[in-house]
Amino acid sequence: MLLTVTGVGLGALYFLIASGLSLIYGLMGVLNFAHGAFITVGAYAMWFTESKLGGVPIWPRFLLGALVGLVVGAVFAGLVELVLIRPLYRRHIEQVLVTVGLGLSTTALVIAIWGNDARPVPAPAWFGETTTLAGANIPNDRFLLIVSALVVLLALTAFLKRTRYGLIIRAGVENRAMVTALGIDVRRAFTLVFAIGGVAAALAGVLSNVYFTTVDPGRGTSLLIFAFIVVVIGGLGSLRGTAAAAVVVGLVQQYANYYASSGLGDLSVVLLLGLVLLVRPRGLSGSFA
Repeated sequence: MLLTVTGVGLGALYFLIASGLSLIYGLMGVLNFAHGAFITVGAYAMWFTESKLGGVPIWPRFLLGALVGLVVGAVFAGLVELVLIRPLYRRHIEQVLVTVGLGLSTTALVIAIWGNDARPVPAPAWFGETTTLAGANIPNDRFLLIVSALVVLLALTAFLKRTRYGLIIRAGVENRAMVTALGIDVRRAFTLVFAIGGVAAALAGVLSNVYFTTVDPGRGTSLLIFAFIVVVIGGLGSLRGTAAAAVVVGLVQQYANYYASSGLGDLSVVLLLGLVLLVRPRGLSGSFA
């Protein structure tokens, strides 16, 4: 039970990152290799805010730090789309070069300012406590990850299918020229998509601080690798497929590390990716839904 809930919780963390990747690629066709920078920026914004509020009680300090992390992630992602990505739509090679460069430079900038060492992140004691489930003592932060991922999945689905901006975005993907001819500014909607992806990635960064109890410059890069694996297994552009793949990857990683050998979890995930690409190259699902 402990391995299962932990695996689902880890999968929830992967989904929070992968959901932004899937959203941006599925709706805009942009493969954003700088997505890890959104994680790092959100995580460090939270840690930096908390470090400046030493005299504030832990819960208000944690919530305020998390809020700042989400806002900074959204603003940073919106600026990336506005300044770097908007001039490069339909120029995929340039998009890859720019986003890879941005990811590398963000990590280098963080190291230059705060160093390469991991920094402890204070969090409310409740996250480190356990809840008994079927005889297993489950850390509470696992439940926080799972609930957060479910909320994000439901919110993104409702946004795309039931809101005006969601309909504009989906219509703009299908026929951008026609939507523009109707007097609708599709560019603003696409910036909103990037901002939403940045919020999801920053939320993953904030929750990774709780999960790992530290923040470090390589966090975004290491988590982004598994997020890409999740997106490919789930199907590029499929939100529900991404959610299912995230759970599978988290469980396989946990079970392999415990029942086989520590360190084999990562190899098992890569082998799973290869198997899916051989059997079903388009992933578990082939469309954004």
